[in-house]
Parts: sequence; structure tokens; C-alpha cells
Amino acid sequence: MNRINQTMLSGAAILCAWSTAYAQEVPKKSEVEEIIVTGTRAAGRTALESLTPVDSIAGEELSQRGFPDVAKALQFLEPSVNFARAATTATAANSRPLTLRGLAPDQTLVLINGKRRHATSILNTNNTVGRGSAGVDFDMIPAAAIEHIEVLRDGAAAQYGSDAIAGVINVILKHGDAGNSVVVEGGVTEEGDGEYYSTSGHTGFALPNGGSLLLAAEARKQDKTNRANVDQRFGRVTYWFGDPEVELYNLALNADLPIGPGAAYAFGTLGRKDSTNPGGFRVPGLTPLYPNGFLPKVNPVITDGALTLGWQMEDSAGGKFDISHTYGRTKADFEVFDTANFSLGAQSPTRFNAGATIYEQNVTDVAFSRPFGNFWAGANLAAGLQHRHENYEIVPSEPAAYVGTGADGFAGFNPSTPVDDGRNAYAGFVDIELKPIEPLTIGLAGRYDDYDDFGDATTWKVSMRGELTQSLALRGNVSTGFRAPSLQQQHFSAVAGALSSGRLVTVGTLPVGDPVAKALGATELKPEKSDNYSAGLVFTPLPNLSFSADWFHIEIDDRIALSEQLSGTAVNAILLNAGITNFQQVRFFTNAVDTTTQGFELMSRYNWDATPSTSVRVALGYGRFETQLDTLRANPVLPTLPLLGQKSILYVTKAQPDEKLTFNAEVQGSWWAVQSSVTHFGTYTSMPLVAVQEFGSKTVVDLSLRAEVLHGATLTAGVLNLGDEHPDAINLTGFEASAIASTGGSFPTGEESPIGVNGRTYYLRVGFDF
Repeated sequence: MNRINQTMLSGAAILCAWSTAYAQEVPKKSEVEEIIVTGTRAAGRTALESLTPVDSIAGEELSQRGFPDVAKALQFLEPSVNFARAATTATAANSRPLTLRGLAPDQTLVLINGKRRHATSILNTNNTVGRGSAGVDFDMIPAAAIEHIEVLRDGAAAQYGSDAIAGVINVILKHGDAGNSVVVEGGVTEEGDGEYYSTSGHTGFALPNGGSLLLAAEARKQDKTNRANVDQRFGRVTYWFGDPEVELYNLALNADLPIGPGAAYAFGTLGRKDSTNPGGFRVPGLTPLYPNGFLPKVNPVITDGALTLGWQMEDSAGGKFDISHTYGRTKADFEVFDTANFSLGAQSPTRFNAGATIYEQNVTDVAFSRPFGNFWAGANLAAGLQHRHENYEIVPSEPAAYVGTGADGFAGFNPSTPVDDGRNAYAGFVDIELKPIEPLTIGLAGRYDDYDDFGDATTWKVSMRGELTQSLALRGNVSTGFRAPSLQQQHFSAVAGALSSGRLVTVGTLPVGDPVAKALGATELKPEKSDNYSAGLVFTPLPNLSFSADWFHIEIDDRIALSEQLSGTAVNAILLNAGITNFQQVRFFTNAVDTTTQGFELMSRYNWDATPSTSVRVALGYGRFETQLDTLRANPVLPTLPLLGQKSILYVTKAQPDEKLTFNAEVQGSWWAVQSSVTHFGTYTSMPLVAVQEFGSKTVVDLSLRAEVLHGATLTAGVLNLGDEHPDAINLTGFEASAIASTGGSFPTGEESPIGVNGRTYYLRVGFDF
């Protein structure tokens, strides 16, 4: 079964349809250290024998970081991963998508046990990183169930299909023989807010015929944080700028059962998240219901589930066959409260049912692979078919939420035509790995995808790895990729309050097929297409010391972005002719830009047994990322209104750190351990209110001490952000009057900070293994 894991880490053999096979037989820890990373498993390092750069991060590394969620922990362990912690945005702050290599969240494919994970139904329409995307919410995957996470840093559309332009994040669940554990953890910021408490654990069971079942669970409650400045207009804090309130419950299972010549398997997750984040403060005088002004709150309650059922077999010659079906569904029920609908006057409710969004995905995979050990120095052939059906639905709000001017802050959903749209996609792939001679491996992959709503796409990939010596190898990859426009991007329709040049306005987000959107320049969306190039080297001068360096270049045409909030005389006339009075600005999705992203990544790891009972582990990673705008297309109907303004362009190109360094070190004794990490985030540029600003680099130091206080019981105490670093403040020089007029100077910084706004945080963790 270990061969399956080796195949997964070979970049030329990463296969969408059959990779679940290896996930069902995740090796024990010692085996993972041998197979996946050649020696030992550690954070922030490459799988050294792969054709493409792959990092493997252990589940226990993630859970010991002291962060309440997986996304934050992974960000501080993986140089190429970014997690912008939005502070005031209801859609971005209440989901937990990740980005890779400075691209968008939906340009990274996420897998669970090698199977495509469904995206969230919540579309990020706010002004922050990932604007216009619907990524995968990592909050809905319990950390207690994760054996390890693999990050493939290279284009992989020819192997997986849509979305894998930046790379792949593959979450491998624990197997049923992983033992049993219970963890209780809590933390609080130095300011005394943001308290969180979590309880998690997993347990394994033996099933007949050598099968097994793993169950994992997680419960977490997290209070809000608020770093808003005093509102200079009123002499008090009026805004909420920080982390959302969250109450979260998650379950996961992973099972396998030998049946006949093969084995059946099943894995899945089920979660519920209740989170709350604010809109912008509304000043006194707008409604008699709030004589002192009010701060609307948006409350999505997210239910999310996924289940994969499959069967696999392996013959005596090493040939493998796998068939599976994966179902995923996420629903976000929205409420908005502490608000009012001005059109209803004093009779307005203060809490509204704002509707819901639902996304479903069904994926059926059939595939086989076959090694040919006697062909040249070795070869492997894999091929398969896939069918994917997706559906996106918008459930309308209650009438009081959208009538007239609508509930202030978020008027919910009232699409002009019902939104309940689906599509089918069919795909076939071939993946060949050849070894003409022992030191040389060549990978060839091709894939054809056909979508019934926009057409087809053919992608390919060529990979090569050559061992110059026993300790030095070169690798390179050339590939094409694509990302299909999501159903959320094609059909989303809503009205909400938003900031425009520091001023609160009401914005309608319309689907591209809406007559008003077409009158303002919207056209049918096309898939994004990419050309990916990478080259690197791997150097292992000692068995416990390794280095790797990889350069990458990604050209993306027809990138899908959420347009600027279009306004002005021409827009007003079109809205008036359409009888629209509840919003003044319009935005829609558009293939407006072409970009080029390039950079390089350096990785190193060192492991040393200082004494028979003391070990030292060090991992160092660095990444440099630069995205430039190649083309900005004009609005075909209203050329004087740009499809993307300066702020929107910055979200695509410069709003994520231009470099990142991660340093993780652990010294472990027989009953104790000291762990330290240093993470340096480079500069980023955005337009938080009225002016473009470059935000300076920041370096965050984390420290923890762990001790086995009883047999099987460990106590961990730690400090996150030891130096109490905060992002740069918004520079209002020359803009004080306009900024204060709109927000009262309440915002301390922008929404793009990778380190968040909370500052120093303390946590305590008690774990029991039995």
C-alpha cells in the first residue's frame, strides 16, 4: 500500500480519479517519514523525490500551533500559503479559504484524501483579498482528523482538472489505527478579548477482515476581538474591527473494509458554524429605532457536509482499480440584525431572515493504474474518467429584508429570476511516468474536460526529474491549466452596503446574464487559462539535511474578477429605466484582466539526534511572489467606466505579501519539548480607504513549551505573536477630512493583513493520548 503514497507524491502521477486509494491506506507515522519525505516528517519541507515541489505538514504540527483553526496554523508553517484575516467583511471573515503563491483562493484545488472538496456557497463580495471568489472553508475540516496536509506547489490541471492553477492542497485523514486522543485548549489575547475554547479528539475501531474506522470530533467557541479606533465624530467606539464571533461543531470519519478481492472505503465530514461579523456603522438620524446610530450585524449559519464512498482493488502485478462517488453540500443561512429597513419607518423589524445560498457537488471517478517494471528502468500508466455535477441555489430573503431600500447592511437575496442552476462536466485523463534510465524520470499527463455551460478545455503537463548525483537532482515542469467560472460567480445576485472611496453606499451585485448587468457591460464568463513553468533543484548532502529551490512563472489569461462598483449618470439612467431604486451602484463578474505571477521558493530541513533521548528539528522556508497586470480590458458598453478600478486591481496583484519566510525549530526530550517559530511577512499594497498605501513587512515570533505531566498526558503553554506585532496603521496624511467624514477614523488598518489585528495571544493546551 505504500506504493500508493509514493505515487501520489510523484508530481507526474497525481491523479484526480484514483488518488483516494492511497488516502485510505495512510501509513503509520514511521512509514510516512520514510515514504513521503525521505527520512522524517517535518513542517515546511519538500517531498524530495517528487517531480514537482510538494510540502508535507503533519497534523500534530497544525494542532500544536495554538491557533483556533487549521487555516491560520498552515499559514505559519508553509511559505507559499497566505491567509488574509479580514476584520469587518461578512463574507470573507466568516469563511476560511487559503491562497497559494499570491493567487486567488479558487485558483488552488483542495482535496480530501485525494478527492475534490466542494467550495463554500458563500461568495466573497467584500473589499479584501480573494474578492470575487468562493474557496474551500478549512474551518469545516476538524484538525483532530488530519494525519497530514500535502501542498503541491505547481500547476496540476492536467492531472486534477479545474482550479489547480496555483497548485493543490491535499488533506489526508487519519487512519483507524491512529490511536485515541482528547485535547482541550483555550486562549485569550493580551487585550483580554478573543477568548476561545475548544475540545477535540479522535478514536479508532477495528472492523472485520482487517478493516478500521476512525471518528473525530471538534467543538469550538470563539469570542470576537475589536481593535477599532475611537470614532472621532462621536467620541466613542462605533465600529467592530477584528475577528468574528464563532461557534463551531465538526465531525469526521474515515473507514475501510476489505471485501472480496478489494476493499470498500468511506470518509466524510459534517459541520455547523454559527458566526457573526459587522457591517459599517450607520450614523444617528437615519431611523428613529436607533437614535444613537447602529452597527448592523450579519450572521451566516453554515452547515457543511461531504461523504465519499468507493471501492478499490489491486492485482498481483500491482495494477490498481478505483471507483468512487463524492457528494458535498454547503448551505449558508443568513440573518441580519441590529439594523432596520428605512422604507418601513418605525415599524421596521430589527432582525431579518436574509435568505440562503446552497452549493452541491457530485463527483464520480473511475480509474486504473498499472506499473511496468520491465519497460526501460520502470514505467507507470494511469487513466480514468470523471463526471461532476454541480448545483447552486439562492433562497430569497423574507420580503421585509428587501422591500424598498432593504435591510441596511445586507438586504439579502431577491434575484429578479429564481437562482437554481446546475451543470455537468465530463473528463478523461491519461498520466504516464517513464524512466528511460534509472536516474531520469519523465512524466506526461493530458486531460480533456467538457462543461455543458461554456464548452471544453484540453490541458497537458510535461515533468522531468534527473538525478545528477546521489545527492543532487534537477526537476522541471511545463503545463497548461484552466479554471472554470464557478456557478457562484455566474449566478450570484444580492444587495448590500459597501465602502466606496471611504463612503457607505448600497451596491447591487448582478449575475452576468441580468439585463441590467448586460446594459452596463457584462458578458458571458469564459474559463481562465494558464501556462505554468517551473524549474528547481534538490540537494541532500546528508541523510538528515536537505535543500530545495524552485522557480515558477504563471501566465493567466481571462482572469475572473468582480468588477468595480459602477456608478454615475449613465448607471443611474439604466437603473431608473429598469425601475431599480434600492441600490445606486452595480457590479458583476468579468474576464477583465490577464496577469503574470512569478517568483521562487527555497526550502530546507535538518534533523539531528543530539542524544539518545533528545532530538532537534529545524525547517526553514522562503518564498518570493510577484504578480503584475498584463492586460486590463475596457468596458465594451461604457468605455468611460473601467471594469476594474485601482483598488480592485490591487486585490489581484499586490494585496498579498511579496515575500514570506518561515523558520520552525523544535527541541524534544524524553518528556518535554520547546518549539519556536519565526514568520516574516513582506510588504503588500492596497487602498483601504481613500489612498493607495504600501504596508510594511512584519515578523512574528511564536513560542511554546510542552511537557508530559503524566503518562499519555501533555500540557502545552504558548505565546503567539510574542513581540505584539500589529499591521501598519492607515496613513491619512492629506485625507483626514474625507476619511473622518466617512468612518470617523475608526479603521486602524486595512483588511489584508496576514498577521491579523489581535496582537499577542496566550494559549494553554492539555492533550491525552491513550
